[in-house]
Amino acid sequence: MPHLKKEPQKVSVPDSRRDFIKKSAFAAGALVASVKSSAAATTYSKAPAKGSVLGANDRLNVGFIGVGGQGFGAHVKNVTNAETDFSTRHTYDYNVVGMAACDLYSGRRERAFAHIDGVRQSRNLGDYTVKTYQDHRKLLDDKDIDVIFIGAVDHWHARIAIDAMRAGKHVYCEKPMTRYLGEAFQIYDVVKETGMKFQIGSQYCTEAKWHKAAELVRAGKIGAATFAQNSYMRNSPDGEWNYYRLEEGVTPETMDWDHWLGSVHNRPSFNREHYHRWRKYLPYCAGILGDLLAHMIHPLIIAADVHELPKRVVCIGNKKVTDATLGPEDRSVNDNTQLLVEFPSGLCMMIAGSTVNEQGVSQVIRGSEATLYFGGGSVELRPERPFADLVDQEIYENLEPGVSGPAHVDNLFNAIRTDGTTNGNIDVAIIAQSIISMAEASDRFGEAIFLNPEDRTFHTGRGFNVPMPTYGTFELS
Repeated sequence: MPHLKKEPQKVSVPDSRRDFIKKSAFAAGALVASVKSSAAATTYSKAPAKGSVLGANDRLNVGFIGVGGQGFGAHVKNVTNAETDFSTRHTYDYNVVGMAACDLYSGRRERAFAHIDGVRQSRNLGDYTVKTYQDHRKLLDDKDIDVIFIGAVDHWHARIAIDAMRAGKHVYCEKPMTRYLGEAFQIYDVVKETGMKFQIGSQYCTEAKWHKAAELVRAGKIGAATFAQNSYMRNSPDGEWNYYRLEEGVTPETMDWDHWLGSVHNRPSFNREHYHRWRKYLPYCAGILGDLLAHMIHPLIIAADVHELPKRVVCIGNKKVTDATLGPEDRSVNDNTQLLVEFPSGLCMMIAGSTVNEQGVSQVIRGSEATLYFGGGSVELRPERPFADLVDQEIYENLEPGVSGPAHVDNLFNAIRTDGTTNGNIDVAIIAQSIISMAEASDRFGEAIFLNPEDRTFHTGRGFNVPMPTYGTFELS
């Protein structure tokens, strides 16, 4: 379980006749019930299969696929609980060991092996052999491996995750879940069919304040959820992601470039810039939509207790500032993006993102009877004026864990052992990926995008079908 530094504190407010009124039939919230019914009526899910359950003391064996910046710095180091010098990285005792690493670049394979085997030796974890692979399928053939961490480029997430679950492995997959939405539905189906545990790699999903908010929403404390907002804003004058170092050791001889491109339609010759700074280029990713904003979309879905796919998404954005300062060839993704989301229940969301201005919007979830305001580790429920006699103010502080990669990883391991539900589970992830992919489609097609969950298709507000983007839909794809 997560290690808590402090107990959450609820700040008391004066009692009043509200306590009596809230117990009445009026407070049962017929509108809230109708919203819940609408969410429960969605038809995109499939009946889950049962996954394996391990005992609390069973050791888990982990394999890592994609051990670059995030794959090594977050996945390998967090799971092995070791810094580069093998000193302890965090306070969680996972009872796991790293068994194998896979990467298309030989230098990253060697670095991962040195670290994982170094931890094995320095901590006397056993006489097993740490292995490295260039082809992820060879790693998945290892029957001793229980869990796979995916840190590969976005356009490889789906193939690796599906292969892993088909091989009986649980999956931790970096966000965004996939490059395109069709792939995300494929992962969704395989999770439901196999019963394997799935965790999306956004540590904000385990931040306690979002789960406290969800409790309040489920309890009907805010009435009907109407409008939620969040943002992820940075200001990177030298260009977001240009801080990634271009390793001279990466050459056509030391990495399999054609394999790295995978399903990508636009296939340039070997390009070190594209390899290290792929988040700048649309063939490989959705830019800040899939990177920065994914971190804000996932927890907002949890906090607002959303259980339905979006109905409509509208997205605008551009890269005018970067074009003017660094030149149009620096990147193809936007540096400034805003999107609006509408759900069938009536809940709407606004998400803002930027890499050229760092002034974000407040984290807020509005309801018909009260509004939730978020601080660093706090949640405040503040009644709307017409409901001041019906709704009590509530303030929760010192909610932990905060934003913690180790805590998020711990959540996955606990879910595997107890057959529990991960915080970044597939139901949260498919809603988030739908928002991300619909937003990208809206921006690139210049249309408001509607989703039909029954047949998983896109259309415009006038009813015209729009192709769900995939590899080859656009020139840059």
